[in-house]
Amino acid sequence: MGCVAVPSEITREQGNEYDCKPRSLMVDFFLGFSCWWWPLSILFQSPIGRVLSFVFDRMLFQVCLYFYCKFLWRCLKFVMRKLTGRCELQRICYSTKPGASRTMKIETSLRDSKSKLLQTSVSVHPDAIEKTIEDIMELKKINPDINPQLGISLQACLLQIVGYRNLIADVEKLRREPYDSDNPQHEEMLLKLWKFLKPNTPLESRISKQWCEIGFQGDDPKTDFRGMGLLGLYNLQYFAERDAAAAQQVLSDSLHPKCRDISKEETSKFSKAEWEKKRMDKAIGYSFAIVGINITDLAYNLLVSGALKTHFYNIAPEAPTLSHFQQTFCYLMHEFHKFWIEEDPTDIMEFNRVREKFRKRIIKQLRNPDMALCPHFAASEGLINM
Repeated sequence: MGCVAVPSEITREQGNEYDCKPRSLMVDFFLGFSCWWWPLSILFQSPIGRVLSFVFDRMLFQVCLYFYCKFLWRCLKFVMRKLTGRCELQRICYSTKPGASRTMKIETSLRDSKSKLLQTSVSVHPDAIEKTIEDIMELKKINPDINPQLGISLQACLLQIVGYRNLIADVEKLRREPYDSDNPQHEEMLLKLWKFLKPNTPLESRISKQWCEIGFQGDDPKTDFRGMGLLGLYNLQYFAERDAAAAQQVLSDSLHPKCRDISKEETSKFSKAEWEKKRMDKAIGYSFAIVGINITDLAYNLLVSGALKTHFYNIAPEAPTLSHFQQTFCYLMHEFHKFWIEEDPTDIMEFNRVREKFRKRIIKQLRNPDMALCPHFAASEGLINM
């Protein structure tokens, strides 16, 4: 078939206009095939066409960059292996200090490896870690007698990596389990929560308005656990039991309003009654239990997203456990309470704004590979130089 001729009036009258407009690489690529692509050239001169052109160029750039990086990375690994006589795992273990920096590099190296054995090593059963390390040493042709420290370091890293994945599964299981008022264990945990937070005030009945005193929304707390399931209750009870003085202080603060200063301009706008109301409006106050469930949601999302790897890999010498997660929740409750007071919100309606700002601050801290959110907890004391 012959080429479709471009109308002469377009080429004569509008050719100069088209030539003066820059075209993307993708447009030139398409137009180079055949002269019947002239309608496409007209399309790409329109506003929508220029957007499409930009998107196509970005896609082409990203694809090229991906393959380039992949190829370059393989080449660099090969060159470094020849120059140093060590594989990437050896170089990481010998040149990076223990903790999150080392473990996260090892995890990335194993996950991105072309070897199926290395890829699957990050998800093996904890009991199979020792055998997996032996297989890795054999695959990499590393003599364990000459490099005994490598096996120890790899084992520590794999325990943390596999433990983190298992912790997500454990936390998810609790989150998915709904509170059941017919389950004696669930009821016992709930009653203990009251006892730890209000040791001097007996609960009059299981269904009672007293639950509002510790921050639940109604007379039956079970309805407030719907979002986080048993995980919310587990965390609240842990905080109230293991850090009782702090939990009771946070609860007390959350119940008591704080007077705020009223400017002269504000005073002139209100009557005396309105002024008093506004003056007492400013409260530290928030619903303790509801905020605890909300902070549980924050901790859960940090865990699932991988943001907490930095923290857990720095404080847990081996596999992070549910206790580590609950200790992290306690820390977040402490810090959020202080942050709430520092932010000095107008009222509880600003909770979402304050929470989001707090979340961003925690994530920023966790980007530091040396970060440990709560190093004062006993779990961090066992961190040794592997």
